[in-house]
Formats: sequence, C-alpha cells, structure tokens
Amino acid sequence: MRYRCLILDHDDTVVNSTATIHYPAFLEALKLLRPGVTISLDDYFRENFDPGFIPYCVGKLGMTDEELEVEVACWKNYVSGHTAKVYDGMREIIGRQKEEGGIVCVISHSYDFNIRRDYEANHLPMPDMIFGWECPPEQRKPSTYALETISRKYRLKPEEMVMVDDLKPGYDMAKAYGVPFVGAGWANDIPEIQEFMRKNSDVYFTEVEELAKFLFG
Repeated sequence: MRYRCLILDHDDTVVNSTATIHYPAFLEALKLLRPGVTISLDDYFRENFDPGFIPYCVGKLGMTDEELEVEVACWKNYVSGHTAKVYDGMREIIGRQKEEGGIVCVISHSYDFNIRRDYEANHLPMPDMIFGWECPPEQRKPSTYALETISRKYRLKPEEMVMVDDLKPGYDMAKAYGVPFVGAGWANDIPEIQEFMRKNSDVYFTEVEELAKFLFG
C-alpha cells in the first residue's frame, strides 16, 4: 500500500457514468430548457473538464438558478432508473486498500446518495468518507475543504494521500493542497484532455490495471 489514504473521484474514475448516465440525462434536460440546443458527447466531456459543468450551464447556456433546479430534477429522474457500471479492476483496488488497513474516500461532483447507490449496486466496499454535490458550493472541488477535512480526521500529511481523478477540478484541488495526483485516463480519449492530464498529473494512466500496479506494486 503506497498511500495510507486513497481518494477517488467517482464519475469516469470508478464508474463509467458520463457516457451512460449524465450525458443522456443532460440531453433530456436540454429538450425542456433549451429546445433545439444539443451537444456532442465529446464536447460534453470538454465542458465538464474546463470550465466545469455549472460554469458551462450558466456562462454558455445562460441558465438561471430555477433552470438549474430543473436540470437537477431531470438528472435525478434519469439516475433513478439507471445505474453506472464499475470499471474492471476498481473493485479489487478499493478492496485491497481497505484490507491492508488503508482509508478510502470519495470527492465527487455527484451526490452522496448516488455514489452510495453505485457502490452498493456494484458490490464495492463503502468509502470511509464521501464529499459530494450536497456540500455547499464553496466546499466542492476544486476547494481544498474535503482534503483538509480528511487530513485532519485521520491525521494525515498531504504526501500520505493520493487523489485519482479524470478532470481538472480534481487536479486543481490536489495541487493546491500538495496531494499527489493520478490522472485517470480510461473514460475518454479526447486529445486536449489527455494532453493536459499527461502534462500535469504526477502520473497518468489509461488502464485501471496500471493504477493497481502503481498503488500496490
């Protein structure tokens, strides 16, 4: 066990969810909120990467707070009938980290209830702490709030933790707090995202088995 605390993003890091859940849910919301407007899956990945989902909805689509509530309702409705699948090898990584006495936390832009449901449905060991979208905006990624809380609770130094994430907010958060960062590159092959993550991550992997070797090899 290389790190005492393994901190995981959720979507497109542990489960394959953007392509199968969040993207089609967003298209349903657009039909209601912006009829005639659409976005490709690759561009949806790009907008989530930078500037992020909310800045995209507000800045480019001009959504109001009321419209964002409608979007969330559409998402919750879609999620209620669809469950994301865990990436092969992730169950073994999480299980081994826990079995060896390590800590597993999740910092995500999904809601706590959805993360827990995905973990239960995919038979994954439940995380020790979860910080999801239910947190106040100022505490969500890229805020270092979650890392500070984990560090304080478990008396961990930044170098005793590792953040695994597929998007820039996770990288920005880890960098700001001095936590090692692993770029998760198994969800998409969009050149500009891969280029940024390869350049800026401490290590970058395109296969889950590479992460396993890095953490336990």
